Amino acid sequence: MPLRPDPLLHPVRALLCDADGNLFPSEDPAFDASVGVTNRFLDHLGSDVRYDAPTLRRAALGRNFRALAGDLARELDRTLAAAELDEWVAEEARVVTEHLAAVLGPDPAVGDVLRRLVTRARPAVVSSSALARLDACLRATDLADLFPSADRFSAQDSLPAPTSKPDPAVYVLAAERLGVAPEHALAIEDATAGVESAVGAGIPVVGNLVFVAPEERDARRAQLLEAGALGVVEDWAAVEDLVAASLEGAGAGR
Repeated sequence: MPLRPDPLLHPVRALLCDADGNLFPSEDPAFDASVGVTNRFLDHLGSDVRYDAPTLRRAALGRNFRALAGDLARELDRTLAAAELDEWVAEEARVVTEHLAAVLGPDPAVGDVLRRLVTRARPAVVSSSALARLDACLRATDLADLFPSADRFSAQDSLPAPTSKPDPAVYVLAAERLGVAPEHALAIEDATAGVESAVGAGIPVVGNLVFVAPEERDARRAQLLEAGALGVVEDWAAVEDLVAASLEGAGAGR
């Protein structure tokens, strides 16, 4: 399904990029690493439930580990002290970050487009993941220079209180810090929670299927549109075309 006609009503000044599954194919290897910590956490809670990596990916639904762990504890009627939850979050972050740093690599189909896009719109990362994980992934994929530390926003680390998408707080923060009106930003997301987060902040959002498995694309496309995406693309070259069209339209007085 192509993008709906003329989805961008304003020129794009800032490109707000989700990280996992959008800038790099980190979701599957992240869950490969996270599942061991998650199952130890469930054992700690006294639960007999155990995940494999694909089931955990579906269960997480775009939540970071902090949000997932809190939800699992509530489902089991367990109360965790903040310090205890912090310890589990830190352990999961350590294990996953080390794994991602080892397995990810550069992808010219992403990096080359982004290097052209920086001349048109300011790129930023807006993620539920921790800043340390983002840094490791950006370094491993040779994208770190495109996203300086001031342009990285984490729902885990950048807000007064940690949260996760679909809470719009991290997108609100990003727009404020970048000094861009929401309507002049464009969010690029691969998951419904991310789309809902951007929509909640008043930011136009386009779904990106670049790292979604082919057999999952039709269902994901429908989910992203249902969540409020203006349209869905299948690669970063289509994002580049959208940004260019928005700026050309502005120049023509649209």
